[in-house]
Amino acid sequence: MYSPSAEVTMTDAADARDALADGGREPDAPDVSRVVADADVLAADLLVGGAARDALDIARAHSWVTLVASDPLLDDAETVIAALADVDLAADWREKIGSLATLVEHPAGDHPALAAAAHGDAAHVLTFDDALRNAKANATVKKYVTVSFTAPDGFARLFDPERLHPELVGGAYPGPDRDPRA
Repeated sequence: MYSPSAEVTMTDAADARDALADGGREPDAPDVSRVVADADVLAADLLVGGAARDALDIARAHSWVTLVASDPLLDDAETVIAALADVDLAADWREKIGSLATLVEHPAGDHPALAAAAHGDAAHVLTFDDALRNAKANATVKKYVTVSFTAPDGFARLFDPERLHPELVGGAYPGPDRDPRA
């Protein structure tokens, strides 16, 4: 699927490291309950369903799991949706996703998903982009910020709310606390 900002460079990774240093957060301690979906995954969630929807349903169904995004990332996804479907659907989607996602800011020109993860303290970036999920990209980025680039199907299989809830929220896992279709 088309992703307008697919190239991860050393500059992107260094910018992520610098942003974390400026914000005082430890680059090796992201929040495992925070997830970024790249533009391709956001568009597939709306237009296709499947693994993208399964992965994002985890965030929609649990109030303690946070979908992190930025305006540039949502701009990319809106462009993809408008190109593949229509402008009105893309605008409606943008309005709805804006109320679900926690928006963060990052410098212009940064890779939207990587920058959103770095500035939003997210541990996971969901993407279909093989260039982001390959060993070279992961090794480059891991020098500066700890984030996992994962395909949506892998995230949906491996992210275990029942196991994480007691550690992150406390108490026994009550199951999903929101309707993912609302």
